[in-house]
Amino acid sequence: MKKIKTESIEKPGSILFVPHGGGPLPLLGDEGYSEMVYFLKEITPTLGNPSAIIVISAHWEESQVTITSGKTPALIYDYYGFPDKAYEVKYTAPGNPSLANKIYRLLQKGGIESKLDEHRGFDHGLFVPLKIMYPEATIPCIQLSLVKGLIPKIHIQIGKVLSKLRNENILIIGSGMSFHNLKALMSQNTEVFDHKNEVFQQWLISICTNNNLLPDEREKNLIEWSDAPFARYCHPREEHLLPLHVCYGIANSVAKLAFAGNVTGKKVCAFRW
Repeated sequence: MKKIKTESIEKPGSILFVPHGGGPLPLLGDEGYSEMVYFLKEITPTLGNPSAIIVISAHWEESQVTITSGKTPALIYDYYGFPDKAYEVKYTAPGNPSLANKIYRLLQKGGIESKLDEHRGFDHGLFVPLKIMYPEATIPCIQLSLVKGLIPKIHIQIGKVLSKLRNENILIIGSGMSFHNLKALMSQNTEVFDHKNEVFQQWLISICTNNNLLPDEREKNLIEWSDAPFARYCHPREEHLLPLHVCYGIANSVAKLAFAGNVTGKKVCAFRW
């Protein structure tokens, strides 16, 4: 397989926006996810040894930002129609109630309505990529929800309020997909060139990584992402894109392209700050 270039991240407070694939398929050996799995494995050693991981998952929406605060969260198998082994996946990473409370206080101080949930478990937006990246499951994890209504500006603001976490040895992951048209992803025509997919990916890469864009321009484009070419073809619904907005808000800076590869025949990208 072609080697995917990664660069070392030396300082604490790393931020990634990554694809997590379709349900449990990346964990079941589906060949369509081989490049994505390879990327996640290859980038992990460059991230140092985070003391905790925060995941903003595309698969959790609440009326206000909600934070998992339990000590031993269970797994939520939020997919259906897969082989039995998909429901036997284990990921026993502990929670981190202390960090959850810190996040809650930051959000409250920043004027963002939020709440703690000690009963909610980890959905596959967390356990699929982390089982690939950190299979030993020893690093404490926290999961954050999106906010219903899926307003881009609100999610960037959530990130800005949480930007103080960058000063700590915490890995922050926005877990979604830069392309999430399920009908197209499930198509068997994996060899067919998809112009709409390609154009939107190039637009997104340019917005996130172009050093010549002023910060206000970058933020405006991310807020108005649905005006981009073929935006609604690539994201009929934006829940898989908005973890990127939270990550950008936390970083508030230009990103580096971490991955631009093929996922079930579609171009998908990942970013890091």
